[in-house]
Amino acid sequence: MKVLIIGSGGREHALTWKLSQSPLVEKIYCAPGNGGTAGIAENLNISVDEIEVLADFAEGENIGLTVVGPEDPLVAGIVNLFEKRGLKIFGPRKEAAQMEGSKSFAKNIMQKYNIPTGFAQTFTDYKEAVNFVESHEMPLVVKADGLAAGKGVFIAENRGEAKKALEDCFVNKRFGSAGNKVIIEEYLEGEEVSLLAFTDGKTVLPMVPAQDYKRIYDGDLGPNTGGMGSYSPVPVVTKNIYDTIVNKVLKPTIEGLANEGIEYRGILYGGIILTKDGPKVLEFNCRFGDPETQAILPRLESDLAEVMFAVVEKRLADFGELKWSKKSCVTVVLASDGYPGKYEKGFEIKGIEDASLEEGIVIFQAGTAMKDESVATAGGRVLNVSALGNDFKEARERAYKAIKKIDFNGIYCRKDIALRAVKSQSGVGSGPARQCLTT
Repeated sequence: MKVLIIGSGGREHALTWKLSQSPLVEKIYCAPGNGGTAGIAENLNISVDEIEVLADFAEGENIGLTVVGPEDPLVAGIVNLFEKRGLKIFGPRKEAAQMEGSKSFAKNIMQKYNIPTGFAQTFTDYKEAVNFVESHEMPLVVKADGLAAGKGVFIAENRGEAKKALEDCFVNKRFGSAGNKVIIEEYLEGEEVSLLAFTDGKTVLPMVPAQDYKRIYDGDLGPNTGGMGSYSPVPVVTKNIYDTIVNKVLKPTIEGLANEGIEYRGILYGGIILTKDGPKVLEFNCRFGDPETQAILPRLESDLAEVMFAVVEKRLADFGELKWSKKSCVTVVLASDGYPGKYEKGFEIKGIEDASLEEGIVIFQAGTAMKDESVATAGGRVLNVSALGNDFKEARERAYKAIKKIDFNGIYCRKDIALRAVKSQSGVGSGPARQCLTT
């Protein structure tokens, strides 16, 4: 069959790479794709928000399955449109995608169905939000309600920072309409974990856990990004913690949505913080995480196309268990200097092929494009270097060894990705963690 993958990031390259391994898949199209997908698929000059054009293409080319990578088209209703045309598509409908598209919607679902999460209050008035900040202890977390490309969450250590965040949302309109509604919630402490699950609206099939790094600088310092690295599995997640997240968070959320008349099919991503009172939800996403996907899919031994079809055709209960490699995977993001703020692009990237030859290495391109028959930078997060190893120490060493072979103007990466996992495996404490997981 033919497959269409929508998106242009490292996540989409990873999905393309994994789906290309399935005997069910004969050809893959990526819209718009990137420099990496160009090597294993046919890139299309169609943006992710041209959902009518994408549906026309899928219909005209007899696409057997469309897979949506980013959240924006899901929130815009691309699944609803494709299904109306009788096209098979992997992802939640618009109503279900509100779990990511509106933090207040997700928080209301969690509160109604007793999903463990932090206390929060929603505001549409700037002055009322400021008054709330004035009367509550710090720190607090300020979140733009809508989609903000990973930059709409502020951890305010003091009232001044909280007011500045509110000003950015309500007054400066930094996030457009996404900041017209704001959630202020309690600050939670603990290690964070991302647990993604396939679901067809009834059955929930969880994946292996991963841990993400949102802050730009080592030591979880600096502004939030879309993600600077990830690793899987997560040593701190015991079987008991894993089962608690599945049974107290993921399954009740799907059941709660069904009770509201919302069938959720696709990926449910739980952003979890492991507090002293147990796992609590920081956020939900309605799609594969980025860069968690780049740390999870290299470990997946099951056929990704098969499980996606089981979701789309509502027969996930018959699929069985997912098969996973016992190896550890570490993913390091190579970014452009200046990201997540202003940065330059268009610089030639050297060394990708040489780095890919290193043992256990898979390189997923993100913000790249073809330029004069070479690969050039085209975004803030440029490459994802993923490494498999027998333990985190080996995987981490392989990742950073491969990185030394890659170069482009302004190249930057964090140097501490998966260091806490190495320490945990060696019996050394991983140190304090800060809440920074964001949509």
